[in-house]
Amino acid sequence: MCDACGCTSSPPSQKDKPLKLMSAVFAANNDAAKHNRNHLQHHGVLAINLMSAPGAGKTSLLEATIDALSGRYRLAVIEGDLETENDAQRIRAKGIPAFQINTGSACHLDAVMVHDAMHHLDLDTVDILFIENIGNLVCPAAYDLGQHFNVLLLSVTEGDDKPAKYPVMFRIADVMLVSKTDLLPYLDEFKVERAETHLRKLANRAPVIPISIRNGAGLSQWIEWLEQQFHSLQQNVPALPEKDHQHL
Repeated sequence: MCDACGCTSSPPSQKDKPLKLMSAVFAANNDAAKHNRNHLQHHGVLAINLMSAPGAGKTSLLEATIDALSGRYRLAVIEGDLETENDAQRIRAKGIPAFQINTGSACHLDAVMVHDAMHHLDLDTVDILFIENIGNLVCPAAYDLGQHFNVLLLSVTEGDDKPAKYPVMFRIADVMLVSKTDLLPYLDEFKVERAETHLRKLANRAPVIPISIRNGAGLSQWIEWLEQQFHSLQQNVPALPEKDHQHL
């Protein structure tokens, strides 16, 4: 699908050229990610990278999170999709600034895309920035965006073996949200405990939080985790000189 992330195949006779190209791409991305993270840190903005397969409920989670944090934290969202502004419009309807990135054919966001999107946000008015990545359990795992944490949604409709099948993605998760748990009575083949076991086999000790947007189960634990990360960041934010209160 995407030449930028190397997920397209190359003829065997041309292996060296793609490898060198990908090394340069990742090096440039990592430089941009470091810049993004430093700038966010200086502004005291917590950045969360939301990842999942398509349809796992990232935008619905954001809507519920906005409702829960309204009036207490200043939020902003960067939305990633191949096409449309559908998700960004849902966020804006909540009164939250949202910038849409349309990648066309790229199956992930990268740090340069996020850097450009941050030009459209006033970080002096933001406490928590959510980056909703492209729905994909492969390519987004390879790209650092400058986020502080990776939040991975696993829907109960996908199967509890996904951490075993997509280890690179689940290995980098800082928290795993098992979403749509209100459907568990109808999906007895999915076991939260089994999904967590697969995660632990990847040597990942990230919290596992079963949630449901429909009935609110687990949302308080998710919000508590978010608040803990925000307050931890604030304790380590350096004094920001006046001249640094500028856009990137």
